[in-house]
Amino acid sequence: MSLTQTTNPAPASPVSPAVPFLDLRAQQARIGPEMRRRIDAVMDHCQFVLGPEVVELEAELARRAGAAHCVSVSSGTDALLIAMMAEDIGPGDAVFLPAFTYTATAEVPLLLRATPVFVDIDPSTFQIDVSDLEAKVAAVRAGGRLRPRAVIGVDLFGQPADWPAITALAERHGMMTIDDCAQAFGAALHGRPLGTQADCTAISFFPSKPLGGYGDGGALFTQSAERAALYRSLRTHGEGQLRYDVQRIGINGRLDTLQAAVLLAKLTAFDAEIAARERVARHYDRRLGNLLQTPVRVPESEAAWAVYAVLLPDGLTRERVQAACKAHGVATAIYYPKPLHHQPAYAGHHTGESLPVSEDVATRIMALPIHPDLTVDQLDHVCDVVAGALAHPAQARPARA
Repeated sequence: MSLTQTTNPAPASPVSPAVPFLDLRAQQARIGPEMRRRIDAVMDHCQFVLGPEVVELEAELARRAGAAHCVSVSSGTDALLIAMMAEDIGPGDAVFLPAFTYTATAEVPLLLRATPVFVDIDPSTFQIDVSDLEAKVAAVRAGGRLRPRAVIGVDLFGQPADWPAITALAERHGMMTIDDCAQAFGAALHGRPLGTQADCTAISFFPSKPLGGYGDGGALFTQSAERAALYRSLRTHGEGQLRYDVQRIGINGRLDTLQAAVLLAKLTAFDAEIAARERVARHYDRRLGNLLQTPVRVPESEAAWAVYAVLLPDGLTRERVQAACKAHGVATAIYYPKPLHHQPAYAGHHTGESLPVSEDVATRIMALPIHPDLTVDQLDHVCDVVAGALAHPAQARPARA
């Protein structure tokens, strides 16, 4: 299945890379019969919204996360939205979150007219810097304009944030904790699966995630029966016990039954795929660890490896390495080219203060292909191309117009 030798790798070409960033076709081929069985069952019973597969999926996800309750929703973004709606987060509330993450983490507070407060990241793990978080909370308190209400920790790239430190800080300041675990379902910290470290945990089933559907989807984990009931109401237009008993303002945020069926099929291979991602990461570690900065592992954790991101010495070196990879059929990506406080949509909501680590990392970071169907030959090809570009920069210069 994964990390096997192949004697005939796909031909390199910019149109059809020898090493794709993600290979959903290969995954589909492996689990095709179970996928078809699951989808056919939905087509037979025709309960396309909140069908039995949704209930089955929620139970299995809760079991895997060690959570008392799982509520499936229409996307990872809606998971964050519902979590904050349930707490009445809104105008005058400060929501603290890392500046180096995907836009969804910051856009949700603004949709609720709360204020995102951007926090710098740890230079080694790229997770939220708890010392800077403490400073930002103190500054908001001193300013007196906003109420510190919530901290969103992001398990970036599939590694856990420092949840013991985050929760301790939040408790001291009377704030809620939200785990944005969009990239890290299947990861663990101190022997516990992610899912119960915060007051609530949001995950995403976007197709590129380690557990990805065939479209959008997400879920919320909580230990609170009251929160779970509120999440279920909010995802269905604020309904109460009866369909037309509208108790509160909600959204249309349900997970489709077909997506639940797809995810149930994918769960049959999930454990093996997480193990394969770890083997891919360790292969890169061995081959590239002496040439550039490979990911620093969070202590006492197990990663889901949604993204394997390396740091190049500077932006020009990154351009050279990406150009060489493209020329040799290796797909790469940049997560993320700008920290959020430099994005036009958020600039007006930021104090203007520099967040130096986030700003520096954005200029040098580059993600390599990581998925469970990469072969040893493909991995060695990636490593050879990167190593060659670093050793012979003159042969790997990006083309200039």
